[in-house]
Amino acid sequence: MNVLQLLPELNTGGVETGTVDLTKVLISQGHKVVVISNGGKMVADLTACGGIHYSLPVHEKSLFTVIKMVSKIAEIMVKEEIDIVHARSRVPAISGFWASYRMRVPFVTTCHGYYSTHLLSRVMGWGKYVIVSSHVIARHMINDFKVPRERIRLIPRGVDLDRFKYREPDQSADKKEFTIAIIGRITPIKGHVYFIRALSKVVRLMPNIKVMIIGDAPQDKPKYRQELELLVRRLSLSRYVNFLGQRQDVPQQLSKIDLLVVASIGEEAFGRTIVEAQASGVPVVATKVGGIVDIIKDPENGILVSPRDWNGLSDAIIKVLKDKTLRHRLSAAGRVNVEKNFSLAHMYKRTVKVYNEAVNTHRILIIKWSALGDILLSIPAIHAIRERFPKSDIMLLTGKVGREILGRYPYAKDFFIFNHNRGYAGIREMLDMSAELRRQSIDIVLDLQNNNRSRIISFLSFIPRRIGYRNGRLDMFLTEGVDGAKIEMPPVKHQFRLLKQLGVDTPAPEVDLMITDEEASYAENILSQEWVSKNQVLIGINCGASQKWQSKRWDIGNIARLCDLLAQKKIRVVITGTRDDEADAREIVGMARSKPINAVGKTGIMQLAAIIRRCRVFISSDSAPMHMAAFLGVPYVAIFGPTDHKRHLEPSGNYRVIHKKLRCTPCYKPRCHHRKCMERISPEEVGAAAMDLLSQDQDMERVS
Repeated sequence: MNVLQLLPELNTGGVETGTVDLTKVLISQGHKVVVISNGGKMVADLTACGGIHYSLPVHEKSLFTVIKMVSKIAEIMVKEEIDIVHARSRVPAISGFWASYRMRVPFVTTCHGYYSTHLLSRVMGWGKYVIVSSHVIARHMINDFKVPRERIRLIPRGVDLDRFKYREPDQSADKKEFTIAIIGRITPIKGHVYFIRALSKVVRLMPNIKVMIIGDAPQDKPKYRQELELLVRRLSLSRYVNFLGQRQDVPQQLSKIDLLVVASIGEEAFGRTIVEAQASGVPVVATKVGGIVDIIKDPENGILVSPRDWNGLSDAIIKVLKDKTLRHRLSAAGRVNVEKNFSLAHMYKRTVKVYNEAVNTHRILIIKWSALGDILLSIPAIHAIRERFPKSDIMLLTGKVGREILGRYPYAKDFFIFNHNRGYAGIREMLDMSAELRRQSIDIVLDLQNNNRSRIISFLSFIPRRIGYRNGRLDMFLTEGVDGAKIEMPPVKHQFRLLKQLGVDTPAPEVDLMITDEEASYAENILSQEWVSKNQVLIGINCGASQKWQSKRWDIGNIARLCDLLAQKKIRVVITGTRDDEADAREIVGMARSKPINAVGKTGIMQLAAIIRRCRVFISSDSAPMHMAAFLGVPYVAIFGPTDHKRHLEPSGNYRVIHKKLRCTPCYKPRCHHRKCMERISPEEVGAAAMDLLSQDQDMERVS
């Protein structure tokens, strides 16, 4: 695997050390590692172990520089054939994200600090996976940056056990002199003030101590070190305390000390110096903050005290130094802790696992929120994608009806509900949905909806691969547009032309509508109340269509006449439809002499499917119940008018299509002033088609 790591500079520090350490192990295991930074003292260490370094000003916060770096990083990615981008700091992460987005390469981040919720910091939550070094940082990214929990990966920092050799503490009975150290940047968050105040009490009881303050103040804040030096003099501690500045020989310095103190007062992301000290056999006294509590289990492998409590800190220091048995126990337990949880080998294994997961596991979004019939027709495609990508995260952006139907199947991991009926009055919802999808770090979107809103949402969600049909609706927002949006082809087969972009070309699997026993019993109860026996021939007629598509509705007078024609042949008829069709259903029942069963508005979606399954033949215009009959294997008569049956009817089982070829058909007009295409379809020809299907069904029964 070819890995690109991004960080501001390669000078000394925990991030820099971790980058070099990981590079060494990755290269030793056969991976290629490229690092982009502004350079620094540790570049030599990086290249000495086989890493490749490019020096770019990725540390600069200038917007012009950040934008310029996107192209520079992308060029390096092409040259080095990068498989994954790993950003370790905020400013370079911005350029790295857009470069990886452009190149369609997975992007991961490691959060090394407890960030403010500044806009600049949000990029650290944009990784496909967000690596954190402690539980406190995990909670921080989830609560403050809204990173979904499933994208968080906990990987504590690791130390090279070959560099930090274990040394048992001196247990001499007459040991009188002890060396204490505090290691880290000299900043207020590290609590040096409280450490120095604690020393004023320690030296009164144990005057034979030496104190090393290792680290230095940032270049832009040199006065803070001067303030600490002044405090040391004021407390008459100058003979005990030495400021050693920044050191490159931390392992050697740890071999000289008897106790490490960490006096941090803020939410430390981790505690690298604690792990290094424990690896070296040095007991640790630390404050109970941030990620430190993930390392030290008080009092098993270290001592924890409250932050800012210099008096409690001094007591803990004295306790450890005076008790040789305690020192030995903490030393041994600390080393075991590091070997078990914080070694470089452990960090490598967990990091490579995340890399493989990011490269090999896709996060796929499927958009389909339209009418019930279209939702049903999308099931084979969703099923096929799940079979093609069994380990990937599949998500669905749909409506409430889609959630009700598709939620029955084990294909999707998450559902996002979009109120698509609000049109452009719901632009706020579009923006909110895009923001929510951005947090999911999706790799691929398959736009089965193919309208302007689905295009805008997928584009604003920063999804690298956006697949859909070119249909003149914001096609520029697609990265992989497929021609043939209006080709004459059955709908499921038509969808599979899009799926070929994902390498899915297998035949569509059969659809099981997943009708429950409770739904079947409910439907049977409706029929039994109308004295329908289990062996009685029953034909269903759907009297309605979508409220949007008034032009698809067959005349209610024709439906009433058809009910009577079928009744003459001793066939019971059940009328189906939604609550919007109740008025029409009452008119049909009132007009028909045969008094058909009125089930309109009495069923939910799958209860309706259960009634259709009970029918020997089902009759419907171009609507969802027609597709239900097809998927259920119920013979059906499909009545088509303004739409093209070659594009909207899924050939399945035994069926008949009735339509009138006029000069204006198919017109795809939701409303029509003459509706000749529907009016010219007579009850007699629909009834004849139904009887033909029924006779074939009965012939099959006799053969079986």
